[in-house]
Amino acid sequence: MRGFFVNICRILAVVGILNAAAFGFVEGEDYIKLETPVANMNKTLAKVFSYACPICYETDKIMEPDIAKALEGIVEFKPLHIKTQGVYAKEASEIFAVLLIKDKDSGISSVFDKDSRFNKAKMAYYKAYHDKKERWKIGGKSFIKAGLNASGLSEDEFEALKKDPRVKEILDMWSISYDIAKTYGAPTYVVNGKYIINSKYTNSTDTLISIIKELADK
Repeated sequence: MRGFFVNICRILAVVGILNAAAFGFVEGEDYIKLETPVANMNKTLAKVFSYACPICYETDKIMEPDIAKALEGIVEFKPLHIKTQGVYAKEASEIFAVLLIKDKDSGISSVFDKDSRFNKAKMAYYKAYHDKKERWKIGGKSFIKAGLNASGLSEDEFEALKKDPRVKEILDMWSISYDIAKTYGAPTYVVNGKYIINSKYTNSTDTLISIIKELADK
C-alpha cells in the first residue's frame, strides 16, 4: 500500500510539472519574486551553490551543460558560491572568483567551456569532496593547492590576481548567496536576479529550461 501511495505521489508531481509547462508558470507556486533583487543580474541565470553540496554536484554534472547550451543567447549562466558552507568555503570562493577573472581575461565566456579554469577547479573540488571523501585535514594550503593544480594556475599568479578589484567585486556580490541559501537551500536558481525557481524543477532539465526562458523575459 505504501508503495502504491508513493507511486501516486510521483505521478501527481509529474502531472503538476507538465501542467505548469503547458499552461504557464505561476508566481508563488513555480517561482518566487525576491523583494530585493540582486543588482546587475539582468538576462542571467545564477546558481547559488557550494562545492560541498551533493545536489549542486549532481545538477552540475547531469543538467547544467545542457541547460547552458539550450539557453545560449538568452541568459548568461553565473555561479554564486556560498562563502560560508563547507570546509574552506572562503578559500574556495576566492579561488573561484580569481579563476572567473582569469577565464574572462583569456576570452572564455562560458563556465562550461572545456578550457575554463573555473570549471576545472570546481569539478576537481566536487569529485574530491563527494567521490573521494577528501576533507583536506592537513590544512587550507592543501585545499588551495588542489584547486590551483586542477586549473593550471600558479600560486604566484593566484596571489597576484587576488588583489584585482574585480575579484573583490565578485566576492562582495556573492555575499547575497548566504541569505538566499539560508531561505531556499542549495542549489537555488535565480533568473534576472529576482526570480527564485521552485526546487522541484531541478528534477527535470526540459521543464527547468522552459521556466527559465519564460522568466528571462519578465
